[in-house]
Amino acid sequence: MDWRLMVTTFVTIFIAEIGDKTQLTTLSFASGGNSRLQVFLAAALALIAATGVAVLAGEALSRVVSPRMLKSCAGLLFIILGFVFIADTWRSPSSASASTPKTSDPVRDTEDLISR
Repeated sequence: MDWRLMVTTFVTIFIAEIGDKTQLTTLSFASGGNSRLQVFLAAALALIAATGVAVLAGEALSRVVSPRMLKSCAGLLFIILGFVFIADTWRSPSSASASTPKTSDPVRDTEDLISR
């Protein structure tokens, strides 16, 4: 087992996941008075399934595209998305909060957050 790869992957994914939509969604479901164990198990299983799909897709892509090209394309995509998100924020900084109605339902709040 390549421990360096395992630790690097874990730390990178862990840091990337902090504060993302998945974590906010899980936080919302857990704060809604639902069974925290059920929320934890469902979120963990969903992440395992999504990661499995990513691993299989990465393996398939690596047969067609070189790892260097794949990393370059992924990095470029992240940069482009960053610029898109920054431009969207500068375009209308106050309209996003004004157009979203406030609710007290964490599930509805989560669905609204994900749909943006």
